[in-house]
Amino acid sequence: MWRFPVKSVGGEQLASAAVDERGIEFDRAWSIFDPATDLTLTARREPRLLFLSATVVDSRPRITTDQGDDVSADDALSAWLDRPVELRSVLDGPGTFENPLDIDNETDWMQWQSAGLSFHDGPSTVSFVSRNSLRDWDVRRFRLNLVFDEDADDDLAGEVAIGAVTLSVRKPIERCVMVTRAQPGIERDLQVLKTVIRERDNKLGVGATVSHSGRIAIGDDVRPITS
Repeated sequence: MWRFPVKSVGGEQLASAAVDERGIEFDRAWSIFDPATDLTLTARREPRLLFLSATVVDSRPRITTDQGDDVSADDALSAWLDRPVELRSVLDGPGTFENPLDIDNETDWMQWQSAGLSFHDGPSTVSFVSRNSLRDWDVRRFRLNLVFDEDADDDLAGEVAIGAVTLSVRKPIERCVMVTRAQPGIERDLQVLKTVIRERDNKLGVGATVSHSGRIAIGDDVRPITS
């Protein structure tokens, strides 16, 4: 189980978590805003974000570099990124994201807005994948919340119960250039995305929304709900 408190910044593994309509508590609850462009800064545009990581301490994000330096304050984060940035909460309003359409040259960028409940790319607030679908890829490339031991993600539909939580399965997640980026212990690799495009129609992992809040924990069974 993974939580990513700050969008495009490395996250933290959890043993259990509260889940509500916004997803896992504090997941994508903050983002880094670039006032020069009026856009939410992501690792698609600024790959160095993946060399930061975030944890939640006293209901606030603590952001550290891969060297262990605390850069949670706006001035420290701006100095590390060599540009003025601001840490923003989802309570400040939706963010505007961007993505390159050409993954080889990273040109022809498109833009869209977050759904508002969190800084996820789309309306889904919880994401999951099976170990089989991941193959030997590092799960950190794909920023997914839950990893199932069983080969169950591609076949799930409708509603699924995990612990005390009920998820409404929406659709497979389309991948972007993010999955090719380098991060601590992971090298840049365009073939990851090209393989997902070629063999899986550019989809890996499944997005869901929360229809019943509660808690989930490592070891909970995944139970499809039949009508």
